[in-house]
Amino acid sequence: MKKIAIALTLLVSLVGAANAAGNTEAGKAKAAMCAACHGADGNAPVAIYPKLAGQHADYIVKQLKDFKSGARNNPIMMGMSMGLSETDMADIAAHYQSLAVTEGSTAEEAIAIAKPLYLGGDSERNIAACISCHGPRGNGLGLAKFPKISSQNEAYLVAQLKSFRKGERANDPQGMMVDTTNRLTDAEIDALAKYLVGLH
Repeated sequence: MKKIAIALTLLVSLVGAANAAGNTEAGKAKAAMCAACHGADGNAPVAIYPKLAGQHADYIVKQLKDFKSGARNNPIMMGMSMGLSETDMADIAAHYQSLAVTEGSTAEEAIAIAKPLYLGGDSERNIAACISCHGPRGNGLGLAKFPKISSQNEAYLVAQLKSFRKGERANDPQGMMVDTTNRLTDAEIDALAKYLVGLH
């Protein structure tokens, strides 16, 4: 009897995990409303919007929940997320994660400023290395909800880093991004954004 109970528990947890993972095909249909800003293939054609192609599903779901709850303030996305159920969010996220991101190239002049910050931070100013959360190729970590930031649109990256710095965006775990960006100059933010476009 105990073995049957364990087997049933495992089965229920596996079904729950499958549902939590989202349905890619269902997500494709649900994401049709997102294409105007994020592109039909998840590669936003307008640089102020983020590319969602290849982004971690867990991260996308977190952002959608934060938009819906108001933890992340963006009037457009707050409206778009308001009618989404948790299943909708999981499906949309699974769809975008399945897509290939278009890769960019790094502007040569950004490397001297950005690469040392990305790889090693700045201990004198207490700036953590970006690599510690986002990894050597900028691929992030889905389970920790650290986003993939490589190949992202430059203008979007600049806007988000400055938004964290101003405290306008504060939905980062333990305030890590707010704390880090508080110590970055405009020139460093611009260089990091240029660097990340070609990091892959």
